[in-house]
Amino acid sequence: MIVVKLGGSLLGSKELALWLAAIAQSSDGRIVIVPGGGVFADAVRQAQQIAGFDDAAAHQLAVLAMDQYARVLVALNPALVAASTELEIAERSWQHRAIVWLPSVMVLADENIARNWEVTSDSLAAWLAKRIKARHLVLVKATEDGRLQQGLLDAAFADFTAGLSCPVTVLGKTEIDKFSAILKPDRERVK
Repeated sequence: MIVVKLGGSLLGSKELALWLAAIAQSSDGRIVIVPGGGVFADAVRQAQQIAGFDDAAAHQLAVLAMDQYARVLVALNPALVAASTELEIAERSWQHRAIVWLPSVMVLADENIARNWEVTSDSLAAWLAKRIKARHLVLVKATEDGRLQQGLLDAAFADFTAGLSCPVTVLGKTEIDKFSAILKPDRERVK
C-alpha cells in the first residue's frame, strides 16, 4: 500500500483533479488517500477563536473536518471510494478501488494520539502508514515543489514517523510525474 496525503489547500486548484485522476487510474487497490483539513479545519480554528473551546475539542472537530474533505474528494472523482477502518481499507483494496480514508473512527478511538493542533493530517498520514504497513508515504503539498520549508510539516510529524519502515516523500502539487516514479516498482511486480 501507498499512503498519499492530499493537502486540504489543494481544494479549488486545477492540480487536485489531476492528482485524483492519477490515483484513481493507477491505484488498483494499492493507494489510500489521507485527506487534509483545508477550509474545513480552518473553520474549526475560527470557531475555536470565537467560542474559546479547548484544543482537545478542536482536535476532534479537525479530524471530523478531514472526513468532510474526504467526502468532497469522493464526490469529485466517482472512481474513489471511502473507508473508515482497517477492515474497510482491506475490503476496498481487494475490490481494486482507489481508497479515501475517513479518519475520525480510527483516530478518535486512539487515546495515544495527542489532541492538539501539533497533530495534523501529516502526522495522521504517518500514523496510518505505520498501522497498515505502507510501503511508501507521500505527502502532497500546495507548494510548487516538495522542498521542505519551515513549518511545512506539523510539529508532531517527526514523532509519528519514528519507527516508520517506509520512505517518506514530500511532493509539490505539480509533481505528479515524480509520483508515477514511486508507483513504478508496483507496476513492474504485476508484470
